Amino acid sequence: MASYNKVLLMGNLTRDPEVRATSSGQSVTALRLACNRTYYVGGQGGQGGEKREEVTFIDVDFWGKRGEIIAQYFKKGDPIFIEGRLTFRQWDDKEGHKRSKLSVTAENFEFVGGGKRGEGGAPSPGRGAAPREAQGESAPQAGGEMEAGFDEVPF
Repeated sequence: MASYNKVLLMGNLTRDPEVRATSSGQSVTALRLACNRTYYVGGQGGQGGEKREEVTFIDVDFWGKRGEIIAQYFKKGDPIFIEGRLTFRQWDDKEGHKRSKLSVTAENFEFVGGGKRGEGGAPSPGRGAAPREAQGESAPQAGGEMEAGFDEVPF
């Protein structure tokens, strides 16, 4: 059976990125992305009608150097383009109830916009993919460091 797990997202950060580390020292950066969708209800052939907007909030995890770069260059409200894969996690909460969460494990990102921030902020170090020092590093694959250390992430 063929399968393909790829996610492409563009939106704005809802809070500043948060960097943590597993007990083995692997850094994990968590962020939340807001993706907007505008559509119209009613009207003829998509013309006119009532304009509506829908917002979807998505949790994203970056592992390693890429996440550290994001924490350095991005803040709440900044636009970002993210490539990654869906990750499904299950756990038992403190009361013993089964919980689950679908999130994105990011593998790459791109700066979006014109780098308008002035002092100490983040004009993009070139439009396009992550800076060169992060290019060779990717998110851990299933069964690797992520699986072993994910329960240790204090989010």
